Amino acid sequence: MQQIRKMPIWMKVSTDPWSYQVLATLPGQEQQWKPSMYSSITPICFASPLLEKPVGKESMPQTPPFSAMFDSSGYNRNLYQSAEDSCGGLYYHDNNLLSGSLEALIQHLVPNVDYYPDRTYIFTFLLSSRLFMHPYELMAKVCHLCVEHQRLSDPNSDKNQIRKIAPKILQLLTEWTETFPYDFRDERMMRNLKDLAHRIASGEETYRKNVQQMIQCLIRKLAALSQYEEVLAKISSTSTDRLTVLKTKPQSIQRDIITVCSDPYTLAQQLTHIELERLNYIGPEEFVQAFVQKDPLDNDKSCYSERKKTRNLEAYVEWFNRLSYLVATEICMPVKKKHRARMIEYFIDVARECFNIGNFNSLMAIISGMNMSPVSRLKKTWAKVKTAKFDVLEHQMDPSSNFYNYRTALRGAAQRSLTAHSSREKIVIPFFSLLIKDIYFLNEGCANRLPNGHVNFEKFWELAKQVSEFMTWKQVECPFERDRKILQHLLTVPVFSEDALYLASYESEGPENHIEKDRWKSLRSSLLGRV
Repeated sequence: MQQIRKMPIWMKVSTDPWSYQVLATLPGQEQQWKPSMYSSITPICFASPLLEKPVGKESMPQTPPFSAMFDSSGYNRNLYQSAEDSCGGLYYHDNNLLSGSLEALIQHLVPNVDYYPDRTYIFTFLLSSRLFMHPYELMAKVCHLCVEHQRLSDPNSDKNQIRKIAPKILQLLTEWTETFPYDFRDERMMRNLKDLAHRIASGEETYRKNVQQMIQCLIRKLAALSQYEEVLAKISSTSTDRLTVLKTKPQSIQRDIITVCSDPYTLAQQLTHIELERLNYIGPEEFVQAFVQKDPLDNDKSCYSERKKTRNLEAYVEWFNRLSYLVATEICMPVKKKHRARMIEYFIDVARECFNIGNFNSLMAIISGMNMSPVSRLKKTWAKVKTAKFDVLEHQMDPSSNFYNYRTALRGAAQRSLTAHSSREKIVIPFFSLLIKDIYFLNEGCANRLPNGHVNFEKFWELAKQVSEFMTWKQVECPFERDRKILQHLLTVPVFSEDALYLASYESEGPENHIEKDRWKSLRSSLLGRV
């Protein structure tokens, strides 16, 4: 039986049943809730094929949208299977590819005059192959197969033959650069891409134009990513704890969230802006790279750490944590009980609108913040709150039965998205830490390789199905008008640390037992310098 590894520390969930946020505590880092601001960046998305003259369906399949790539069983059942494949290191059952040697799977990725791989296979293999080899190694092998087998390096090769194969190779490269653009931040990847593209384009003006367009689109995506990361880093480096700001500049953050945005529906829309922008920058490969282990058949240790690149996924996790702490901070800050009660009711309305929009991640972050111990212990405050609406939301996000109610609501939102008549109806923002956990346990529950050394491709069909669903959701454009003032507050206003939240809670409603009294005294001493 395969041994289950410990869950990575940065994706552990709290033991509190209502604190299901992913705790962003990377090894060597303290828990710091770092804000971010990048509302000036417009995500770039190039979903359509770049070939100006599409090749006919008889020689190359058209590329469907992600939502159409996988059927209910987890993968496309119409994969092309030739006689060579069945005896060339690939194993099929009922015409479905189940396993194969790594070399055979690589060969299956490379088109020839009579064959172009199904888009489902391209996505699945490019996603999962990084568990066995670095993307630049795969690109080098693909380039070698294209150049040598198709005789692209031979000046005397048949021009008609090249005209047949060149559009297919270019389409494969386009699929790769559009779906996994972050792979090409590696100079080795970009060098191989340009080399192969140059061989295709030489002597053909049409191909040269298509290659230039493909590379320009890729460069724009990478430039947008670099800008996003720079802004995140800048904001993170200047973030401070709210208690520190209160002690040094108490007037600078007197405004609460209701003063900034009195309408809870507008706040829910601005939260959706942030969620969709953050989602847009997560590469599909990050879900695999988050759990990458050393391949037992790989003797090279150098590329293992290089493959664990998950910075955009981690930034999204940190946003969830920040929103939870922001909610708790806004509730614990008011001195008067009626103001705290009004703040709770305000966030209940925000959460309900998030549910209606399909923004389940913000919904869960708000519920988590309201169920943090410093907030939930405010019994006198909660006694003044009309909690009927909150009870309904808690029921929808109830963690029992593996979040059955939430998963039912998510399926409904996903179905609505498929038949949507407006941009608003297309929005599906999943509860992100649960999505990560699902992928984590799928990865841990099945071996990457079978006893005969073959790659367990049946596992990767299911992995690709889950990630492709996410790819569809992240490409939705937010239909709501952007309010920079509200976004600025949500992303940059200082929030309390856990200790500061407890202190504010005790200051609002005094300790109820000796344990709380001792903690209150300790916090006043350590945080305020008072006895």
